[in-house]
Amino acid sequence: MKAPEEKLLIDGPAGKIEVIMERPDAPKGIALIAHPHPLGGGANTNKVAHMLARTFVQLGNVALRPNFRGVGASEGSHDHGVGETAD
Repeated sequence: MKAPEEKLLIDGPAGKIEVIMERPDAPKGIALIAHPHPLGGGANTNKVAHMLARTFVQLGNVALRPNFRGVGASEGSHDHGVGETAD
C-alpha cells in the first residue's frame, strides 16, 4: 500500500518551507530527501526524489521532501546555499 503524501508548510528563517511528508504505519526512522539544484528546475516532486521517498517509506521510514527557498510554495529566494543551510 502506498503511503499518502501530506503537504506541510513549516516556519523557516525566510518564511514558510513547503514539505511533502510520507509515513508508514509504524515508522522506524526518518529520511530527509533533498531535490536537485533549484536553478536547474529541481523541486521536491522530482522523479528521483519521489522514488527515493517511496523506497525509504517501504523500508519503514518517514520520508520528508522539502522544497528549497523560492521553489514551489516555499517562500524566500535562492541564496546560493547560505540561507538554504539555515533553513
